[in-house]
Amino acid sequence: MSYGSPPVPLAIAHRGGAGLAAENTLDAFARSYALGLRYLETDARVTADGVCVAFHDGTLRRLRRRPDLVCQTSSHTLGAPSIADLLRAFPDANFAIDVKEADAIVPLAHAIRAADAAHRVCAAGAWDGWLARLRTDLGPGLTTALGWRALATLLASAPAKIIPPWWHEPARFAHVPARLVNRRTIAGAHGLGLRVVVWTVNDPPYMHRLLDAGVDGIITDRPDLLREVLIARDQWTAPDSDERVAVSRSGRKLPS
Repeated sequence: MSYGSPPVPLAIAHRGGAGLAAENTLDAFARSYALGLRYLETDARVTADGVCVAFHDGTLRRLRRRPDLVCQTSSHTLGAPSIADLLRAFPDANFAIDVKEADAIVPLAHAIRAADAAHRVCAAGAWDGWLARLRTDLGPGLTTALGWRALATLLASAPAKIIPPWWHEPARFAHVPARLVNRRTIAGAHGLGLRVVVWTVNDPPYMHRLLDAGVDGIITDRPDLLREVLIARDQWTAPDSDERVAVSRSGRKLPS
């Protein structure tokens, strides 16, 4: 089954579930997974030793109170999970991965290919050319969202059909900041065959309004709250009882 196959609103844990534990840590991903989420969002950067890691910022200043650049820091010193770690730890989860820098493209493709995980990955948050390189490398099994240029064109277009088809036909999603979404944007994206996912939404009443407007998925720091919203709307899909149990780096089994 490919990324985004279920025809229900996607509940996607932002940076693994940054409102439940420290962002982009195995603990955050495990907590979201334990809640039943099978869509997890993260970021891809590359370290000094060439490891593709789940880390949002280009520096360690905000999270580690150090001015060092991620690209000049070894993966051992950084201590962030690698994309390979995550794909192995949660083998039945889907991942939306924002590609934060061009240097991450090759190691990211390697990690996805090694895990045979292209079918459960959506690459997003990048320039159109970067996403095209990933599609070329990994093949049609990989899902992508609109690149930045195509997304900007979608948001500015009235009607959206003026977007050249080669900008949007390979993509299946439009990842849009929630503050920029309106019914016209949603209708325009749907008219192009794109599903609209909004970020980052942590307020339950706002979640309800966006779902009422027709969005196809929500990225949130609070997957626990989004789960409650979807249950209340009868739009929550629990994981299959026979799904494999993910195992963290430490070997601890995670509840399904």
